[in-house]
Amino acid sequence: MIQEVCKLIENYKPAGVQEERDREVMLRYVELFDDILERENVFAHFTASPWIVNQDGTRVLLVYHRIFDSWGWCGGHCDGDRDFLGVALREGREESGLSTIRSCSEEILGLDILPVGQHMRRGEFVNAHVHLNLTYLCTADEKEPLRYKEDETKGAMWADAEKVASYVSAWDRDMIPVYEKLNRRMKEFLRGSVK
Repeated sequence: MIQEVCKLIENYKPAGVQEERDREVMLRYVELFDDILERENVFAHFTASPWIVNQDGTRVLLVYHRIFDSWGWCGGHCDGDRDFLGVALREGREESGLSTIRSCSEEILGLDILPVGQHMRRGEFVNAHVHLNLTYLCTADEKEPLRYKEDETKGAMWADAEKVASYVSAWDRDMIPVYEKLNRRMKEFLRGSVK
């Protein structure tokens, strides 16, 4: 199982220095921890996210996260599942209510180590840790009604892809470079320069 995860990450072509370094660290964590796919690993664990756009890539789906008190992408914990694309699709559907979400490719769109501050979740304290996140490009029908997951989010909306940063709260500003990178990669993919 761990060998499959290593191969997936090793085969990914990093988009810049940040992803090269994050990939190196992810591969080290996979070697160090047997439970890297489980959130019970309180130091680091894998998550997966869909970067959901409309058909022409001009709009991005955002959900308002209760924990982060900010608009952001969908995504969630792997909880032992090594099908990262499947996790990303499931999380996107659960958090938005959209049934039309489809992956554009089985290839990873972005790779990031994301800090998560200490917080309360469903009445339980969660230590600060990092998410080892793989993102996949997905599309959905923006005319389909949104039904957000009320226990985790306060809303869902389609936003202008070029203005995603304006929706991110001060507490979650570290996500802006990630979203900007995903938008760049999405445009490259839609132009056919990312395989």
